[in-house]
Amino acid sequence: MTTIQREQRRVEYRWVVNPAWDLLMALSWVPFVALALLWSGDTSRIEWLVAATLIFSVSHQPLTMPLVYADGTVYRSRRLIFAATPAVFLLAVVIGLQLDPVIIAVIAGVWNAGHTLQQRYGISRIYGRKVGQSDGRIEHTLLWSMLALSVVWAAADSATPDRISQAGLGGRNQKGLEVLTDAAPVARWVLPVMILGVLVLAVMWIRQELESERTNVAKWIYLGSTTFLFALIIISPIAGFVGYVGSHAAEYYLVVYKHLGDRYPDEVTDGGAPLGRAVRSGVGPLGLMVIYTVTVFTVVFVLRWYASWQTYAMVFLTLGALHLFYDGLIWKLRRPEVARSFKIPT
Repeated sequence: MTTIQREQRRVEYRWVVNPAWDLLMALSWVPFVALALLWSGDTSRIEWLVAATLIFSVSHQPLTMPLVYADGTVYRSRRLIFAATPAVFLLAVVIGLQLDPVIIAVIAGVWNAGHTLQQRYGISRIYGRKVGQSDGRIEHTLLWSMLALSVVWAAADSATPDRISQAGLGGRNQKGLEVLTDAAPVARWVLPVMILGVLVLAVMWIRQELESERTNVAKWIYLGSTTFLFALIIISPIAGFVGYVGSHAAEYYLVVYKHLGDRYPDEVTDGGAPLGRAVRSGVGPLGLMVIYTVTVFTVVFVLRWYASWQTYAMVFLTLGALHLFYDGLIWKLRRPEVARSFKIPT
């Protein structure tokens, strides 16, 4: 980049909503991590925190369903897929639970980890697109490499089994986490390569940002917060885990609330979607989110305490799979309605 080009480079603050809202989203992992660190060593409280975080995570997943089935524009974009996949996923979950529930839980955990990372990448792309940055390949690879590094580090760390034991994670949770310790010998060999790879990618990303004609400070804040969270996963895996899982759900609630207000301004824009009529009613976006949250938590607790574990798992693993799959289809910034809701030129 020449001297003239450096002088012309613009540093901007392009928020998704405003500084307070964006900082709330970027730091949504802090309460979960703070409680985990505060209660470190108290097995009963850590068990409660992990369980509460997982229930909170489960609660956000059905929120994708009205975005698909109560919006004709979205539903018609992939009518066959949206009509057929619920039965397909339900059948897959039923078969999986009959074979080995632990296997399906591990698969769901790995898929969730990747999905959570993709959401963070998607939010970073919103920030990038707001200043005309169209290439997110290095950013994408860097985020995946940091996630991989945190997992490999945890697997290589000899203290990980004790931390899992101290957290009181038993049963299926412990079996899933013990996969890390089983891979310890290989992880210790791979770890130096992973560290070097992350450092190289970080330098490449910083160089790309500095060479961009426009830089969004809001994106640096969000990705800086994400990097700090990955560092916490390395330092304190349990605290990092609840922060990673809990913040994902919190971010989703915030993003959907923002999306509802901008996606459905009038009947012409949203094509008369039932969800749009609900948003424009006296209830409004906030009222809808409150009604949804109360309803979902009620269903979660009723199924958890009054139904069998198999029924609970079948319902929420199916909804979770649909959420993971549908989110990859509906939250595309190239879709006009999505770009408009985040004020990004199509």
